[in-house]
Amino acid sequence: MWYAITGIDEADSLARRMSARPAHLERLQALNREGRLLLAGPFPAIDAEDPGPAGFSGSLIVAEFDDLAAAQAWADADPYRAAGVYREVVVRPFRRVLP
Repeated sequence: MWYAITGIDEADSLARRMSARPAHLERLQALNREGRLLLAGPFPAIDAEDPGPAGFSGSLIVAEFDDLAAAQAWADADPYRAAGVYREVVVRPFRRVLP
């Protein structure tokens, strides 16, 4: 089943985000290689493709896991969590309709 993982960033966490980004992307690339990643990306903190020093307000990942517990465990092990980027992470089942 698909699960939506939404991370909400701590204030002023851009430097921590950038430091942990390679490890974060490595895990996403592994999901992608396994055919389990539908989409992933950050929420710019301002209305701009490149928010510059304004940074990001969080991230969205939609990926396939065996169950909610597996999705939650994967989210809990995210390098952004360990680095203190996210202040909150919510994992919910997601039903893909389109496309």
